[in-house]
Amino acid sequence: MMINIRHAVDNDLQKILDIYNDAILNTTAVFQYDVHTIEMRKEWFAQKQKESFPVIVAVEDNAVVGFSTFGPFRAWQGYKYSVEHSIYVEKNQRGKGIGKLLMRPLIDEARKKNMHTIIAGIDADNKTSIAFHKQFGFEEVGYIKEVGWKFERWLDLVFMQLIV
Repeated sequence: MMINIRHAVDNDLQKILDIYNDAILNTTAVFQYDVHTIEMRKEWFAQKQKESFPVIVAVEDNAVVGFSTFGPFRAWQGYKYSVEHSIYVEKNQRGKGIGKLLMRPLIDEARKKNMHTIIAGIDADNKTSIAFHKQFGFEEVGYIKEVGWKFERWLDLVFMQLIV
């Protein structure tokens, strides 16, 4: 498997959208019900570019198989050195180490941008994601019970944090 990691370009947006919509429809990685449109993804990408936030893709055989990004943790000024990140991998590519390839550049970008901390919000039942984050030095810093509702059940949320 030869995976190339690079910054996303406009031509990647459809595949990024497909991966994200699959996460909406089939996982608790995002507490969202409605799929996004290509117009929404274009606006999202334009906003990331405007704010100088990275969108990084993993590419295999000229096809995007995963992406990662970060953005503001909260909108208030006092949080300007804190970001919340996301990593999504195509469903048939999970478990191959692609997430690891997408995490390192995010941490590097956060350091370059003088961010102080990266936050992860994770479904508490997603033990794989929690263990994944621990490999990069993230620590569990919060636990909120029954904060989300998806797939006809309440979801707990774990916050993990990495001081960069």
